[in-house]
Amino acid sequence: MNDNIKNIIFDLGGVLVGLDPKRCIEAFRKVGCGVLANYVEEHRTEDLFLDTELGRISQEEFCNEVRRLSLTDTEDKDIVWAWNQLLTDIPVSKLRLLQRLRADGYRVFLLSNTNIMHWSYCRDHLFTVDGHCADDYLEHIFLSYEMHLAKPDTTIFSQALAEAGIRADETLFIDDREENCEAAQAVGIKAMRETTGVDWTKSLIDDKRIDN
Repeated sequence: MNDNIKNIIFDLGGVLVGLDPKRCIEAFRKVGCGVLANYVEEHRTEDLFLDTELGRISQEEFCNEVRRLSLTDTEDKDIVWAWNQLLTDIPVSKLRLLQRLRADGYRVFLLSNTNIMHWSYCRDHLFTVDGHCADDYLEHIFLSYEMHLAKPDTTIFSQALAEAGIRADETLFIDDREENCEAAQAVGIKAMRETTGVDWTKSLIDDKRIDN
């Protein structure tokens, strides 16, 4: 990260929030939705999951489709519970790091390919563990299901920059997927690929951009 960076855009899953696909797979099987367990196991990002991330279908429609595919009468609450088992936690250390970044003058944003179920869980349960809420850590929250766009479509980056009123060359984007980082770079944003979930925290501290 160089000296002209004024804005940092974070991805959600794999960067801020931990992911546990195995736990999610087991949960879907537990509630009788083995077909969805297979979707997760195969890392499928199209069809049903993409429809939720792009806001094409509601939570209710998602659950109806899960029941149809699984030939089950599993209740909505159990389907949503199983799907949310993908999400583990946001360490308090990361939340406090976001606070320090904002206190040091950085503008901090979120840009995530996500769905209403996952975001609601993160907002209500994970961002609140240190006594604050998501809006305390993030100036603006860009969600694919609200924007009807998803990474790596470069349009989602251009729209986020425009809505936030920030310049690409003053912005760092942190994501765990190479194709998303490349898309950000295509519109002039600097990118950092996160592969461990914690390297970005070390990088920002080691760069002496914030106090440890």
